[in-house]
Amino acid sequence: MKSDHSSPRTVLLLLLAVNLLNYIDRQALYAVFPLIKADLSLSDTSLGFLGSAFMLSYMLSAPLFGWLAGRTGRATIAAAGVALWSLATVCSGFASGYRMLLAARTAVGIGEASFGTVSPGLLADFFPKEKRGKILSLFYLAIPVGSALGYLLGGIIGQKYGWHAAFLLVGAPGLLLALPVWLLREPGVKEERGESEPTSSRPAYASLAGNRSFVITTLAMAAMTFALGGLAQWAPTFLHRMHALDVGRANTLFGGITVVSGVIGTLAGGYLGDRFQRSSRSGYLTVSGWGFLLGAPALAWAIFSPTLPGCLLFIFIAETFLFFNTGPLNTVILNVTPQPLRAMAFAVNIFFIHALGDAISPTLLGWLSDHRGLRISLMITPVAVIVASLFCFLGRRYVAADTARVGE
Repeated sequence: MKSDHSSPRTVLLLLLAVNLLNYIDRQALYAVFPLIKADLSLSDTSLGFLGSAFMLSYMLSAPLFGWLAGRTGRATIAAAGVALWSLATVCSGFASGYRMLLAARTAVGIGEASFGTVSPGLLADFFPKEKRGKILSLFYLAIPVGSALGYLLGGIIGQKYGWHAAFLLVGAPGLLLALPVWLLREPGVKEERGESEPTSSRPAYASLAGNRSFVITTLAMAAMTFALGGLAQWAPTFLHRMHALDVGRANTLFGGITVVSGVIGTLAGGYLGDRFQRSSRSGYLTVSGWGFLLGAPALAWAIFSPTLPGCLLFIFIAETFLFFNTGPLNTVILNVTPQPLRAMAFAVNIFFIHALGDAISPTLLGWLSDHRGLRISLMITPVAVIVASLFCFLGRRYVAADTARVGE
């Protein structure tokens, strides 16, 4: 039986722990790209499609879970997702060929979609509106920290014991957290949240399509996801090929840079976003836009740097600025969306940011790498970051009115 109360701090810590495992399992694949390529004799295009298949299943599943959230407990959906993606990651470790690995990574995407759809809105319900930027920044610390741990664990384990062992060891811990997530008690009953009747999908989707701040923020996140998704999947391989690092060292260096820059950038973005938001309802978009604009040239220099120290330095600078957006843009989605529609809003957001972003960028970058080389291929990423900044600045024109309409 579920307990009658779940304290906000406990919920934050639990969901943060689950989100850490989410990104560890997701990024472990990219840490062992060179090992899988050599073992299964894959082209870069086929290798990139392993990442794209995950994202395709992730984005296609999200709308289903957004619809289910109004009819089923969100904690139940999240718990089922944790169990599914963890089991699928373990199954990746038993894959004997490309098709089995592809199927397992597709299942990982379905499991992670359920958690990603319902968890931000679930977490937001435990905290007041004025603290959401800070709370979501803490929650999304899982992106840099979990990603870094995925690179580190995947790279080190893969280098020593093979890529199969990497999946087995990073996937198993998630199975232990499914039960605590299922036992979470949501704040208030559905009748108190205005959800006694399921939300009709067609009017809900129409209202989201007419919400200019939601649409523009989603487009900014899609451009960002295109860039960072491609970079996340190919950066360790880039260091391996262009700077002659072995798999373990390439992932250790990139993972270490990602965790430090990610923690600094995510916390700074959350702090600056809340501070700017107190004086302007467009504060979150302002901080995100400037982060993108400052990060793009640093990313370009990292790609073309002729030396390893220069490359690593500018990766650090770029990632610090790019992580500014993590808490603020997700908080914008919450603030411009009525509470009963939040799970559906995040479902739609997940669908489009991945459909236009990292569902296509890994394979596209792999294809360009096969034809023009990896360095030229990666230069698409800073261009996408600049596009994200332009959307953020455009969204400042509408966010105050859209936030006021929610009237929360």
